Amino acid sequence: MSNACPFCVAYKEIFAYSLSSLRMYNKMWHQTQEALNSLLDNESENVIESQRNQVFIFQMLATFYIKYVQIFRNLENVYDQIVHPQKRLLIRKILDGVMGRILELKNEMVELELTEFHYFDDILQDLKLAPQQLDIPIPKYFLKEKLEVIKGREKILAQILADSGLDMAEKKYSLKNIPLEEAIKLIQVAERARQGRLRAMFMKQIFLQEYRAKQAKIFSEKVVDLEVAALQIQKVWRGFHQCKKTEKQREDEMIFLGMNPPPLFNQVSATVIQAEKVTSLRNEVQVKHEKKYREALVKIKDDLKLVEGPDIKDNLQDQIRHWFIECRNLTGTFPDYPKVEEGGSAIIFSNKTPQQVTEDIIASQEEEGKNKKNKKKKAKKAKKPKQDKEKKGTREKSKEEDEGWKMSPSVFLPTMEEGNNVYKDMWKNKDESWNFPQNYDPELIKQEKRKELESEIRIQVDELMRQELKNLKLAVNREKEQPLKAGKKKDKKKKKGNKGKKGKKDKDLTADRTIESLYKELVEEGLLIRALNVNLSDYIGEYSYLGTTLRQVSIEPMPSLLDVRQLIALYGILPLGSAAVHESAPLVKSLLLAGPSGVGKKMLVHAICTETGANLFNLSATNIAGKYPGKSGLQMMLHVVFKVARQLQPSVVWIGDTEKTFYKKVPSTERMMEPKRLKKQLPKILRLLKPNDRILIVGTTQRPFDAELQSFCKVYQKIILVPRPDYASRFVLWKQIIQRNGGVITNALNVSCLAKVTDGFTQGHIVQVVKGVLTDRRIHRQNYKPLTAAEFIAALASMNPVYQEEEESFKDWYSKTPMGKKRTLALTGGIAEKEKGKGEKKEKKGKKEKKKK
Repeated sequence: MSNACPFCVAYKEIFAYSLSSLRMYNKMWHQTQEALNSLLDNESENVIESQRNQVFIFQMLATFYIKYVQIFRNLENVYDQIVHPQKRLLIRKILDGVMGRILELKNEMVELELTEFHYFDDILQDLKLAPQQLDIPIPKYFLKEKLEVIKGREKILAQILADSGLDMAEKKYSLKNIPLEEAIKLIQVAERARQGRLRAMFMKQIFLQEYRAKQAKIFSEKVVDLEVAALQIQKVWRGFHQCKKTEKQREDEMIFLGMNPPPLFNQVSATVIQAEKVTSLRNEVQVKHEKKYREALVKIKDDLKLVEGPDIKDNLQDQIRHWFIECRNLTGTFPDYPKVEEGGSAIIFSNKTPQQVTEDIIASQEEEGKNKKNKKKKAKKAKKPKQDKEKKGTREKSKEEDEGWKMSPSVFLPTMEEGNNVYKDMWKNKDESWNFPQNYDPELIKQEKRKELESEIRIQVDELMRQELKNLKLAVNREKEQPLKAGKKKDKKKKKGNKGKKGKKDKDLTADRTIESLYKELVEEGLLIRALNVNLSDYIGEYSYLGTTLRQVSIEPMPSLLDVRQLIALYGILPLGSAAVHESAPLVKSLLLAGPSGVGKKMLVHAICTETGANLFNLSATNIAGKYPGKSGLQMMLHVVFKVARQLQPSVVWIGDTEKTFYKKVPSTERMMEPKRLKKQLPKILRLLKPNDRILIVGTTQRPFDAELQSFCKVYQKIILVPRPDYASRFVLWKQIIQRNGGVITNALNVSCLAKVTDGFTQGHIVQVVKGVLTDRRIHRQNYKPLTAAEFIAALASMNPVYQEEEESFKDWYSKTPMGKKRTLALTGGIAEKEKGKGEKKEKKGKKEKKKK
């Protein structure tokens, strides 16, 4: 063992660990699929039933939502870690379906409760889940699958910025030229200061020497009793030792109770380091297996084409010929061959024998005859009067009201069910003992490629059999083809008719230019900017644990920071990251983040771009001022921006201080800037955006009350209020921001006191204060002088907090938006209905009493 290579031993350990974790992720996948299967069964049962009780409906939707989030978390983890390429394809399909279903359920809850924020405290308690398990994970494949593209784009962007001199980070500022006299004075001041420091150090040493000499003389004159001295030393030492012992016992007790973390809690353990190595190794294996799988797809298809291709062709021809003869014997004529647009012979022979096909033809002919007779009977009947139609309409409406609420049909449920069925048929009970390294399965590839090969050969066979059918008709039935001239005339008429029906297409104003040149132009103009490297997890906050309780007392709570983070993940990141989700999920084209300054609105915009690898376009009023002047210039600017955004999607179009674009009255100081240039253009742009365009328009504002509400709400589909942090969020913020900036939290620093004192201050204030206090010098002095709350509070004294009145003004503004109005009407409507009911009962009682009298 002593001669063994240490690298080989370490590699073996990692390999063994990776194999055990591989089994674990396979097991996790099977468990997740079972949970998904039971959830799909429950959902199919509940979709059929109609409900009226709003509380029951919300609890049902919320339960589905929470369970789908748990499945999403597990599937995302499994997809990231499993190395089998064919399993990954199936998991990816189901994962996209689960993501889309989560968005659909979120949309259902918003329409039901008429608010963007929901609270699940009671449901989480019933399901025995922590609030942290509701956090929406960001799939890693959003960035992993296009990492090379993103890196290449960043290099190009950095090169353009460096060439044009716009990269402020890389700019070297040259010193200003100073006159000779001023330079001499500066040198003299610095030299005198240095000499003064040296003189002060020298005088201090002399003073200390003299002091020590005096003390030595005093102690030499005194007669010291050794027993008393020993007692004094013992007393001090025992007191010090007991203090330390008591402190250690108190710390152990707090750790035992769970009030304090263990001593090595913040240190990275060896198992975590090993897990990271295994993850990187597994990523390499994933890439290798994927490459082998792609090569096998081509190779196996070519082999099948050589070996099985001729047999498939002969079988198809025999099958179609047999169909010709059977149809001729049954109907007396040869059938019409299906057109290429309809799918050719694939429609007829889709999992059917020729006998079943002939039976279908006879049945279809009989149905056509019956339909003709029914049409003649309907034509003879007289039309009913309009009054009957109105009565029918009222009856239908009353029926709909009686039926109650029903869940809207889902686009993603069929895809999930299909994926679940494939899992049951293919992977649930599959013996994989032969495939220990989890490489591709060649038999599955053969099954898939046989179908592809058959469809390709079928196209060739269809062309041959069409000609053969024509020859048979001419030879046996003596049917003559229609003259070619008549056909040509018809074609000419069709062409003439189609000429006038050509739709108007938008002119491409930059048809002669490449995307690279347009990209460069936008970067140089400052309209395409570099997104900051900020993750959504960096937006720190805590959950609101009183949301359900407050709503039960008819008090609308302010959303917490993690509620905002969830909405950004649902409306911004998930649709932009996955094309399949964006095309079919409820479409969110625009998003507005409204809140006081310093709450992290811009950070959230940059986080969307970082998590999805999206381009960031800045169309803020201050940024586009003076650029592309005039109407034609504005049209050109928007055309270039959205052309590049579509070509290099996903893309985020950010409009900072968006209230300026929708000013009620433009201030005199900003009239030259023309802030309302985009006001009329934005609604038109939103109409042109299609589900295939992964483009999100995000506006940020700290003064939404300055804008025209009607036009403001027309442009922004979703409005999210970003509040100031509450106590729980401030407590987490202080701890994490201090630690991220090099600070050490000890018992001397009362974080709870800081969180209470800083009520009203935003995340921006806290970050600014921490960076100001934790200088390099202060970080080095922490070992002998721990941080205290007083240091941070002193720095906060010069800052203005967000007062309660400002927060209330945001609430009042939001209540005037369409969603806010619906919410207030829903809350007040229930009370009004109750009062009406009470009034009607009183009137009925009064009438009865009058009749008795």
